[in-house]
Amino acid sequence: MLAEERREALLRLVERRGAIKVKDVAEEMGVSAVTVRQDVRDLAGRGLLVRVHGGAMSPTAAQAADVAAPAAPRQAARQEQALGLVVPPGDYYYPEIIRGVQDAARTHGARIVLAVSGETLAENQEQVGRLVAAGVDGLMLMLHAGLEPVDRTEKWLAGLDVPVVLVDRRPGAEAGRLEQVASDHAHGAGLAVRHLAELGHERIALVARADSPNTPLIREGYAAACQALGLATGPEYSIASTDGQASPQWFEELVRAVEAGDVRAALVHNDLDAVTLVGLLRARALRVPEDLAIVTYDDEVAELSDVPLTAVAPPKRAVGAWAVDLMRRRLADPEAPLAELLLRPELRVRASSRVSPAPGKRA
Repeated sequence: MLAEERREALLRLVERRGAIKVKDVAEEMGVSAVTVRQDVRDLAGRGLLVRVHGGAMSPTAAQAADVAAPAAPRQAARQEQALGLVVPPGDYYYPEIIRGVQDAARTHGARIVLAVSGETLAENQEQVGRLVAAGVDGLMLMLHAGLEPVDRTEKWLAGLDVPVVLVDRRPGAEAGRLEQVASDHAHGAGLAVRHLAELGHERIALVARADSPNTPLIREGYAAACQALGLATGPEYSIASTDGQASPQWFEELVRAVEAGDVRAALVHNDLDAVTLVGLLRARALRVPEDLAIVTYDDEVAELSDVPLTAVAPPKRAVGAWAVDLMRRRLADPEAPLAELLLRPELRVRASSRVSPAPGKRA
């Protein structure tokens, strides 16, 4: 069925029944709920029906039910798309992504409606429910990492009847018709390992936040690069944090390994931990990069370290901009193939890494 034929059929259903639910019509027509919502949005924009939460009504039924149809001047104003954005609370990593979303939305005349994700599935369901009830056209989600239970989270995401783009998150196998844009953190970790290996380091430690959603992908890229280069993996140091801050005690084992000469290069996730590590090394009369070459992951504050830090920089602002672009494409063509987009980080070389002075290392 062509789009116009489908919309004519939808209008006939609304006129005959007075009101319809998006999910019911989608099942009857054999199309996605996203497609029906787009049809409802288009027909409402022409003044042929009235959008209500979860469905649509004929103008006559809406008037009888005292549901106000938008006046003509408001219809023109409503051409502006409203996009819901859910972000994690209080993390220094995400503001750049949010700025990318804002810049792209401003360019395209879209409006962003922001919500902060909770730590539980129920809290996120409530936040998203409010955005959908407010009439957002689509959702861009950076949900709190590690929502449990995973199967219920995926089923909930699959049941949302508005277009969804996951932002710097990966969809699960049961998450349904979601789209995704994210930094390729595995590739970024590989850049760091290759850089340190080219400088002569044959043993590269991985220091990573235990609670970061990016750590599994960084570990994956680190291990793959080590294997490709014929390097042994490890040692790995898992850094725990309290209220986002890592205690210096978590670095003690690593500092002792540097003092013993067992570790001379490290990939550290994230910048704040790398800056803390530089200070601890200096307090023990150890030098960067002479005693420990460091590449940090994030590049939020790496350049501000006492020794400017070589860093892997995920394209955070571009991730936000592409999220808006994917959403606009989906709204314009609900039946287009789903997209999963990975953007590659870049390596920014600074003073914390240079050729290893130790003898016997390969050039």
